Amino acid sequence: MEGILVPILISLGAFLMVFGLRYLENKERMAMIERGIDPGIRKKTSPSGALKWGLLFIGVGTGLILALIFTEYIFVGMDEDNQVAVYFGMIFICGGLGLMASHNRTKKEIEEEKKYEHQSINL
Repeated sequence: MEGILVPILISLGAFLMVFGLRYLENKERMAMIERGIDPGIRKKTSPSGALKWGLLFIGVGTGLILALIFTEYIFVGMDEDNQVAVYFGMIFICGGLGLMASHNRTKKEIEEEKKYEHQSINL
């Protein structure tokens, strides 16, 4: 009985989540229309968000690959509990490095924009 109940509940929960999100999105649009705001206008998305997520996932993937290499070739005699720690450690280290790279790249772009604005004001 429990084996069949779990997939049913997961499917039902996923359906209700999607339905709820669509319902709330529709309510938001209707409220915008009532207030005279065009619901087609959305906030501009920043490309730095995509950069951040991309570098984070690259870092996590690199961490997983490095953890696999470490546990297979370097830490050969290690028990399973410690191998799990190596996996989590490498995921967090490499994911953090990816986020730091994203931060540095975004910071560099902002500085370049400020420099460009400063040069155009002086002209």
